[in-house]
Amino acid sequence: MGKKETVNVQGTKITLWSKQKGESYICITDIAKYRNPVESFSIINNWLRSRSTIEFIGLWEQLNNPNFKPLEFERFKMEAGSNYFVLSPQRWIEATNAIGLISKSGRYGGTYAHEDIAFEFASWISSEFKLYLVTEFKRLKRNEQRRLSLEWNLQRTLSKINYRIHTDAIKEEIIPRVVTKEQAAIIYANEADLLNVALFGKTAAQWREQNPAADGNVRDHAALEQLVVLSNMESINALLIRQALPQSERLRQLNRVAITQMRSLVENRNLTKRLK
Repeated sequence: MGKKETVNVQGTKITLWSKQKGESYICITDIAKYRNPVESFSIINNWLRSRSTIEFIGLWEQLNNPNFKPLEFERFKMEAGSNYFVLSPQRWIEATNAIGLISKSGRYGGTYAHEDIAFEFASWISSEFKLYLVTEFKRLKRNEQRRLSLEWNLQRTLSKINYRIHTDAIKEEIIPRVVTKEQAAIIYANEADLLNVALFGKTAAQWREQNPAADGNVRDHAALEQLVVLSNMESINALLIRQALPQSERLRQLNRVAITQMRSLVENRNLTKRLK
């Protein structure tokens, strides 16, 4: 469902809803309360009656929504501005299969709009209000990016520490006492790929072949949840190595660990929120 946060804009509390793909939706019902706290829905419906509004949100849908229904959009555009024309967010969404507006009920109920559309609505309400809203929105996004960067770097550091434990176990238990540096490197690479296959389903070389334009390696592009699981797998693999389990058996066990832990992170929404 995503994450909800609030900002205070000129004394009005505005709810923001961040979806999983990083897109933000802003509650325009809250924005409308800046103009009319009692009948905010009337403010939104009046905004939707305008031909310029229909053209704007229709163009946004055409650019961002492959399932948008253009014929219904054209019909609304022709009727917009006439005395008899009335349009609600629900009617617009149902008729055109729009995604730029979302109508929600319940505790956080109201009409939410993609940030592009919400800022347009805020401008219609008040240019001054829009500028304050944009300022608060940018501040919130900067803080969020800073926090995510710190968490990601923490997990990368933890992964590197556990990787050292992992390679020490390889050196003591797998690598023969007298080997060349080249031979050791091959064994280290094989063990690293053991984890890659268990978690990502492919070796580092396979990932590079599939992503020739990407910078870094498969781990540099891993999600935060994957880095958490990878860190755990390195410690587990070190323990399995010391137990003298063959590589094929360790691969099977590590794959089961990866599946179980990733499934737990995906299904446990509360835990996922703490990670993100």
